[in-house]
Parts: sequence; C-alpha cells; structure tokens
Amino acid sequence: MGDTRMLLACVLAACITTVTIVILRRLAEPLGLVDRPNDRKHHVGDVPLIGGLAMVTGLLFSAVWYGRLHHFGEMLLGTSAALTVVGALDDRHDLRVRVRLAAQIAAILTVMVTTGVYIHTLGHIFGHELALGWLGMPLTVVAVIGLLNAFNMMDGIDGLAGGLTLVSIAAIALFTRAAPLHGLLVLIALLAAAVLPYLAANLGLIGRKIFMGDAGSMVVGYLLAWTLIRLSQKSGTHLSPVDVLWCVALPVLDTLAVMFRRLRERKSPFKPDRGHIHHILQRAGLGSRATLIVLIGLAAGMAFLGNLASSLGADAGSNLAAFCILAGIYIVTVTQVWTRQEARLVATARPLAANDPDIGGIDAVPHARITMVQDQVRRATAE
Repeated sequence: MGDTRMLLACVLAACITTVTIVILRRLAEPLGLVDRPNDRKHHVGDVPLIGGLAMVTGLLFSAVWYGRLHHFGEMLLGTSAALTVVGALDDRHDLRVRVRLAAQIAAILTVMVTTGVYIHTLGHIFGHELALGWLGMPLTVVAVIGLLNAFNMMDGIDGLAGGLTLVSIAAIALFTRAAPLHGLLVLIALLAAAVLPYLAANLGLIGRKIFMGDAGSMVVGYLLAWTLIRLSQKSGTHLSPVDVLWCVALPVLDTLAVMFRRLRERKSPFKPDRGHIHHILQRAGLGSRATLIVLIGLAAGMAFLGNLASSLGADAGSNLAAFCILAGIYIVTVTQVWTRQEARLVATARPLAANDPDIGGIDAVPHARITMVQDQVRRATAE
C-alpha cells in the first residue's frame, strides 16, 4: 500500500509540474522571468525561466498529498520554498551575491536549529572516527552552499542540471539500496518525478523551450545536499560521509576546478565565466547534445565506481584517497585544456584585432581589443 501511495505521489508530482509549466509559460513575460541572450549566454531567443518554479510546485503539492514526512522533511520543504522565491527574484532582478548568500545561510541555519541535523562526523578514516563537534556546523553551511552553487554553475547547457540531478538521485538509491523507501528517499523520488517534465520541456521535446533558472538549480542542490548530509549521518543507511562525494562527483569536481583556475588567475571565484567543463567540451568541437551525453555518462560512471569500491569492501580512507586522486587529475587536466584553448583564442584574436584600421599595427593592439575579439571568436566557436 505504501509503495502504491508513493507511486501515485510521483505521478502527481509529474502532472502538477507539467500543468504549472503550461501556465507559467504564458506568464513568464509579464513576470519578467525571461532569459535573454548576452555575451555569456548564447542561446537563441528569449527563453522563459520558469522550470524551477514548476518543479518545486509539483514537489510541494505531491509531498503535502503524500503526507508522511518527518519534521526534518517538512523543514526542508519549507526552507526550499523560501529559497525558490529568492531564486525567482534573482532570475527577475539579478540579486547581489551577498543577498543570495544571506538567504542561503538563513535557510541552512533554520534547518540546523530546528532539527539538530548537521555534519557530526566524517566517518571512520583509516580506523579513526573523525568527530567534528561544533566545527560540524560551519562545515555544514559551507557544504550546503557549495553544492547548491555547484548545481547552479552546472546549469549551462540544455538538460545538464536536470540530468545531473537524476544521476545523483539514482546514485543515492544505489548506495542506500533504496530501502526502506520512506522519508527523504520518498522526497527525492518526488523530486525526480518533478524533474522529468522539466527535462522534456528544456530539451525541446514538448512545447517551447524553458530554462530551470536559479529558482530551480539552487533548490535542487539544496535538497540533494541536505539529503546526503542526513543519510550519511544516520546509521543503517549504507551511505557513509565519503560516499556522499561520489554521488555528486561531477558538480563538485567542476566547481573545484573552476574556483582553482579563477583564483590562480587572481579573479573572484564567484565571478561567472565560460570555463566550465561543458563550455570546454563545446569549444573542443562537441555539440550540445553530445556534450550532455558525455557529461551525464561521466557523472554516472563516477558514481558507479564509488559504489563499486564501497561494495568491494574498500574502507572509507581508501575511498577518500581515491576521490582526492580523481579530483587532482580532473583539476589539472581541465585547467591545462582550458589554458591551451585560451592560448589558441588569443593567437586567433590578435591578428584579427590588428586588422582593425583604427589600430596601427599588431604591436599596438591593446589588450582590451584582443579580449573583445577573443570573446567574439569564443562565441562563434560555441555556436
């Protein structure tokens, strides 16, 4: 009976999300929830930013109908709704980073204070229990903010954020063996059901294309982060704190690589650019769909390898060491490829800039002019 009710709740989540998409498509322009192309966004035409609102609507209504969530799940849904509003305002008004950060911290602290859930331990590493004590609270804030922004930054091509969400949910089910099917596992099952109609619309399979927007990508990362924290800190779930990293490996690794590169270039790690893995693959010649398939396959492969190592009896320390090695390889490789691509763009842009009649020879080409032509070449390559 419980499985039937959960299945009906998933169907309800998908149906409500679909209906909400249809309604909000017509309201997107009046509400100002439209994404327009610019120097960093190279999509064609104005696209409604209503996917996240539709997904969260489907999730909330189906969860309320299901009605068997514990206090933690209820607080998670309540703060998610609040962050959805903040995300929608960000989509509409492009809020400052400090405003978004304050809202995210407030939501995280609300959950911690009202439920007592946070990262108490990192598990048994090489035979030693790494209990965190009060340090677990600031670490929880950093972890949740990090993951929700990781998903936000990965929302760069059609289908990627939604696809990675489904991969992470599948990985959680794989690690926890999907039993018992209640509480948080039901919540993320409802999230998966709500993501499916959005993906169909985002990929242009049904109706006019829509985007998830910050209202969606921020909440997806937030829900997954808290789900992983709760399950990894609870006994009997088969999900250790180290396993958490494998469930969201690609968003985490790409965020680390991008922040490393930006800091090395003495830029703000929070300033957006086109240096994520999906941009790099597209610049290498892959189309959007091919890039999507490669990255979804890569994320699924990482989760499978982590689960395989855990299933074969690898201890948490060895599993953590393997992830750190993978992170090092990923960061070095992606950074080197990005550097070479940028060097080729500069080599292409300098002669083009030098041909400008207002500039007296290649040696007189100013850096700003090279950068402008470089951006033009980058856009042409991406298209």
